[in-house]
Amino acid sequence: MKLLATALLALFLHTPAAQAEVKTTDITFTTQDGQKLGGRVFAPTRPTGKLPGLVLLHGSGGGNSWRDLQAEADAFARQGLVVLAPDKRSAGYSSTRRDYYELADDALAAFAVLKKHPSVGRAGLWGISEGGWVAPIAANRSKAVDFLVTVGGPGLSPLRTQSWNAANKLDRAGIKGSLRSSYARTFHRLAADAGLFASAYHDPAPELRRIKQPVLALWGSEDNQVPPAESAERFRANIPAGLTVKFFAGAGHSLHQGSGALTPGYADAVGSWVREVAAGKVPAAVNEPLPAQPRSVDTPPSAWWESWQLQIGAMALLLLAYLAYTIRPLGPGSWLARLVAITGSLSLVACAYTLVSMLMSSSSLGVQAGPLLMGRPLSWLAAQLLAAVAAVAALTCLTQWRSASFRVRLTTVAGLVFIPWGVYWGLLVP
Repeated sequence: MKLLATALLALFLHTPAAQAEVKTTDITFTTQDGQKLGGRVFAPTRPTGKLPGLVLLHGSGGGNSWRDLQAEADAFARQGLVVLAPDKRSAGYSSTRRDYYELADDALAAFAVLKKHPSVGRAGLWGISEGGWVAPIAANRSKAVDFLVTVGGPGLSPLRTQSWNAANKLDRAGIKGSLRSSYARTFHRLAADAGLFASAYHDPAPELRRIKQPVLALWGSEDNQVPPAESAERFRANIPAGLTVKFFAGAGHSLHQGSGALTPGYADAVGSWVREVAAGKVPAAVNEPLPAQPRSVDTPPSAWWESWQLQIGAMALLLLAYLAYTIRPLGPGSWLARLVAITGSLSLVACAYTLVSMLMSSSSLGVQAGPLLMGRPLSWLAAQLLAAVAAVAALTCLTQWRSASFRVRLTTVAGLVFIPWGVYWGLLVP
């Protein structure tokens, strides 16, 4: 019995999952550009020798607190790891400006602090979502990084990932038809072209190809923010060796449950893999079957005729041409041109209102589209109907070109220009 008790005690002390207590220490570190950031170290209360270390990298958002990563930090520490959850910078980070290489330098500054911890041996980086773009860059900049873990790591560019994300939100809202592409792809590409989407075309593939460390890549099979299957495909195609891919059935992007708790098995998977790697036993590559997911659509940089200056300029000129006609008294035989001007201008306004209101209402929970008719928000359906009337009226005006006045001809030209513009934006497409 004494021998059995001794064996059980030894098992308790050396099995990380059995360590019920975690001690914490607050730290500060300085970024390369002089920002002072804080963080908290989570470590087992009774470490036995050198333990693996892990720095956690945030997802998107500026000024995120270490507290946002507390659930992971605590769970991983109970797996026998020493974990640093740092704050994220706010200065120099916004929706229009962010530098993944700068964030990678911040990660390495935090990593240097963790490596000084007396209980830390081999150490690596863990990145969630946007951190999946940052962690490979940091690992490639420092030979001291021994391994990588990503959760919901994107294998596509930020713009293509966000376009896929936006399309999912529309699908969940029950929206169908041309608005799906107009909002999720065309509108987002316009924003990127205007400089309103930070690091839109960052390509993660070159950094993935340079990775020499073992990588554990985790995704939830029901991730609707980052395409899990396509991202895993890109990881497999680009990471040279030592890649372990795992999917959690029914789990979402962050591998958190609705209650906020971590998905069952997630912390265990990270803990066991990290301990093996830290012990020099690189796990065999695991290639689980890819989950089903809607495929993303390519989002290349805008062609000259798609540029934001030309698109917004065309919209402004069309409005001016229409309004210039509608504010003048109605002359003989000009009712058809006035119909072009009124329906065309209203269609432009309804189109802009729909796209902007959907963007403003978008959140991690989805998008607020309001009442739908035939799978379309009422404002978008109105924009399409008005556009159809304006197009037919403009083509009819063209048959009266010889006898038309200059004002009617100008409005007719505006109506004809509106047709390809309306096709591009989905107003004249089902």
